[in-house]
Amino acid sequence: MSHTPDYNSPSALNAFLEENDMGMQKKFGQNFLINQTAREKLAEATEIKENTSVWEVGPGLGALTSELLKRSATVTAFEIDRGFSQALATIFTDEIKSNHFSLVTGDFLKTWKTEFQKHGIPDRFFGNLPYNVGAIIIGDLINNGVRFNKSVVTVQKEVALRMEAKPSSKNYSSFSILCQWAYDIYPLMDLSGGSFWPRPNVNSRAVVMNKKENFPGCTHPKHFMNLQRSLFISRRKTIKNNLSRFYKDGDLASAVLEKAKIAPSARAETLSLQTLLNLSDISAEIQNLKVESW
Repeated sequence: MSHTPDYNSPSALNAFLEENDMGMQKKFGQNFLINQTAREKLAEATEIKENTSVWEVGPGLGALTSELLKRSATVTAFEIDRGFSQALATIFTDEIKSNHFSLVTGDFLKTWKTEFQKHGIPDRFFGNLPYNVGAIIIGDLINNGVRFNKSVVTVQKEVALRMEAKPSSKNYSSFSILCQWAYDIYPLMDLSGGSFWPRPNVNSRAVVMNKKENFPGCTHPKHFMNLQRSLFISRRKTIKNNLSRFYKDGDLASAVLEKAKIAPSARAETLSLQTLLNLSDISAEIQNLKVESW
């Protein structure tokens, strides 16, 4: 590994940036994790064995990357900042030569599908996800049928609470259902703003997402995702109202709810994942939608 900055020192990180004519860009939501204990705990939670393949999003200057590589992972890092990407190529020159580290420069949301088509799904997904797009990244992967065996990600605490939320709680949402459909989710640790530099104005939570072994399937996954999303568009409205708008047909909404044995006056936030999966299957059956794979 080539010369690296002191990842625990804001002054050393700032000096490194200045020496290399780089700066932090607020639009990318860049915050370095300067808590060594937290970095080690995140890497340990990823449960890496030799040559475990990992996608890392937002490596920055490689503080977490180095922890993965110490544990003999094979890391593909997605970095949107070209300056950081150039620094990573220098810091991890030896790892690039040994094929343990590769870089994809650009917006993850625009580049991951190409990487997926070339190399398939890696074993692990990892990263201190940018606050402004963390939920979008997770949702985009699940919506496209990509599930990793294990993911360890740090997100804004409010996002983590939505991921973990249970029915009838204020944080329960379409995003909760999407995440819990694909993964078993549990919190790893909370991180205050002081664990990062620059210090963010929000708190963070690291979460572990384990791929569900007994995946709760449905006959038409895309229909399920669209339907359940529509039910939360207007949380104050009944499921009958939201479903009628989704179908553009009130009679169809009534027929589906009757067969699913769901009260028209119910609200989506009270319904469990399994209830919504069953609702989707009945909806697809009544509409004669073809069974599709995900």
